[in-house]
Amino acid sequence: MAPPLPRPRARPRPRARGLLPAALAAVLLSAPGVASCTAGEEGGDGGRAGAHGAGDPLFPRLGNGGYDVDHYALRLDYDVHSRRLDATAVVTARATHALRSFSLDLAGLAVRSVSVDGRKAEARREGNELILRPDRTVGKGATFRTTVAYGGRPRTLTDPDGSTEGWVPTDDGAYVVGEPAGAMTWFPGNNHPGDKAAYDVEITVPRGWTALSNGELRDERTQDGRTTFSWHSAEPLASYLATATIGKFEVSRSETASGLPLLVAVDPRETGKSRKPLAGIGEILEWEAGLFGPYPFSSSGSIVDHRPKDVDYALEVQTKPLFPGAPDHSTVLHELAHQWFGNSVTPRTWRDMWLNEGFASYAEWLWEEQHGGDSAQTTFDDLYATDEDEELWAFPPGDPGRAENLSGDPVYDRGAMALHQLRRAVGDRAFFRILKGWPAEYRHRNADTGDFIAYCEERTGHDLDELFDTWLYKDGRPSRAPLN
Repeated sequence: MAPPLPRPRARPRPRARGLLPAALAAVLLSAPGVASCTAGEEGGDGGRAGAHGAGDPLFPRLGNGGYDVDHYALRLDYDVHSRRLDATAVVTARATHALRSFSLDLAGLAVRSVSVDGRKAEARREGNELILRPDRTVGKGATFRTTVAYGGRPRTLTDPDGSTEGWVPTDDGAYVVGEPAGAMTWFPGNNHPGDKAAYDVEITVPRGWTALSNGELRDERTQDGRTTFSWHSAEPLASYLATATIGKFEVSRSETASGLPLLVAVDPRETGKSRKPLAGIGEILEWEAGLFGPYPFSSSGSIVDHRPKDVDYALEVQTKPLFPGAPDHSTVLHELAHQWFGNSVTPRTWRDMWLNEGFASYAEWLWEEQHGGDSAQTTFDDLYATDEDEELWAFPPGDPGRAENLSGDPVYDRGAMALHQLRRAVGDRAFFRILKGWPAEYRHRNADTGDFIAYCEERTGHDLDELFDTWLYKDGRPSRAPLN
């Protein structure tokens, strides 16, 4: 029996050491609410506090309630030598109910001033919450603008699974990754995938350094020995997919065969090993567009850094997947597939992570199948042969149960296996229509597993409850009972 298809793990689980593992776990996993300013607190003029936490099943303290963010304008000035950040964030949001107070997620960093709609606001810190009280209630449905001036030395976070994220210092700058919580180490916001927004990110660094973010470079200017890079992301972006990676990079620009702009930035120490896999980006994107429909963003590319401390995983940063060293072809393919599955169609909560990783992993199976490698069925069979006591069967992918399981093998491999069983149940013609129709139906939106099951049943006329219940929610290795 051939070994299982090697699969790059976008989020491997080394037990990396960060600066505050216990504190982060306590904040992310505790029940939402702050004793002195709870979600139901009534204000004197009818407003109430926005919830502290989005109520995520795995990370209840991530995100906030009471508003939806429309746009982030971030101005960052970074000293690569002292590793200090001086920044201003302008967060434009719409109130979902009358707000007497609300909160933003921000880990570390000193806050110098806060205003709401140009008027000074009261601010206090409780853990990773910046709790704000405007001088007047924000009315339900009103658009309001919060400006936060802040700074200091950004710190890394250690996830419940032991991996390091956030603003990770490198020997020439910073490697900035945010899944699931790291965005709050460098800007205040609603740090949950359920609230996506447009971004404008302006980063100033010493001349000779490059600062990279999502979307397109709108301006680059140098003055007094410092260069400012201005990046614009018009399409909705979840906070965990934002980056502000800084370093010495060789930057190249090109286009795919269909004219999609590409920007590739590589640390010179990784150029040689990266050349071949990165040369395939255009071909991969064209192939994926054939399977999944039109590429969902206005540009693409990649960033390859050089061995950031304690980080050895890639992340599907929106428009520019970020790699901690020269990637292989499968890793590039996996992260680019996420531009459809995870970045454009984003999970409503972290419990639905399999919708990201199952699809990206199955994209690797399909590439092998269509390019002379093992069939998807062979890959499935090899995985199914895994011993029952192995990690693949440790928990069901549709309900990881604990935050530390978010990047476990079941989310990736058993998630892909569920998709293969769907393919077997509905047939290739219907399945490949789903692969293209699902990201079109939920383009730039949030979705959960229930949405996906309903979509599949509506498009195929099949009752798929038992299939998905077996492969997504039941413990242990499912039976190989024949499909009808």
